Amino acid sequence: MTRRLLAAGVAAVLMAGLGACASGGTDDGTQDGVAGYTRPSPETVSGLRDAVRHLSRKTVTDTRAHLVRKCTSATKQVRHTSRSGSGTRKTTRVWYTTEHYRSCRKVRQGTEMYRRVVRPERWCVSVDDVNGVKAEDDVWYQVTREIYDRAQAADRHTRMVFAPTGSGC
Repeated sequence: MTRRLLAAGVAAVLMAGLGACASGGTDDGTQDGVAGYTRPSPETVSGLRDAVRHLSRKTVTDTRAHLVRKCTSATKQVRHTSRSGSGTRKTTRVWYTTEHYRSCRKVRQGTEMYRRVVRPERWCVSVDDVNGVKAEDDVWYQVTREIYDRAQAADRHTRMVFAPTGSGC
């Protein structure tokens, strides 16, 4: 039991020392996403690179209603009134005019083919020893294309620090 506590303490001191000595980071607080150790933020994941996976975008052809704009000319009667005079000599004059306007609406006219996205494009990285926990292996994270490219270029079991865009893959 005391050996485990001693090993954990040494590991914590070592990680803190490496974090203090780290130099040259990127915008997301990592050192090019691989190797080295930097200060992890709550959104950052660290671990040993295991595997990478690219899932391409998947689409299917589908049909939907084809809507067209149909307009017709129409007219309506508009009532106008004018009042003049006061008291008992008040008179009201009423007249009507015809206004022309266009009535437009969308109507269905057949069907049309289109491409529907079933699965968006994803880049994924599998990590071992997530955040230093040896028991957490083969955890998949969705990442940006840049982090995926860096992980693909890195050797297996290279320490990586990155900010995932999602979990699972």
